Amino acid sequence: MTFTTRTILAAAMLAALGIGTAALAHPKLVSSTPAANASVDKPGKIVLVFNEKLMAKFAGAELAMTGVPGMADHQPMKMTGFTSALSADGMTLTLLMKRALPTGSYELKWFAAGADAHRMEGSFAFTVK
Repeated sequence: MTFTTRTILAAAMLAALGIGTAALAHPKLVSSTPAANASVDKPGKIVLVFNEKLMAKFAGAELAMTGVPGMADHQPMKMTGFTSALSADGMTLTLLMKRALPTGSYELKWFAAGADAHRMEGSFAFTVK
């Protein structure tokens, strides 16, 4: 095999690997408001921005209040009463609160799937002043 043939074959293999890598991409959380570990004033919504378009039926979040001021042994309390909406481009999931979140600490657990339908999940904490 000549040098030129090897070079062409190597370039073709690298191109094929690049295409395969893109096809195996999964949704990743790029940013959030509030941000992880942030301390914020009482938010009326939580915004999650992902690196790729999500499948609406496989995207969502759960919110739990993990700490209440003045109650040291408070068990996590699942928060309800919010709706979720996916942006037109499918990359931003917004949780709309019926009322602003009360003072305390929170954990948000998100889940999402992109075009490959592989479910990804993650979590982060934040505090409301």
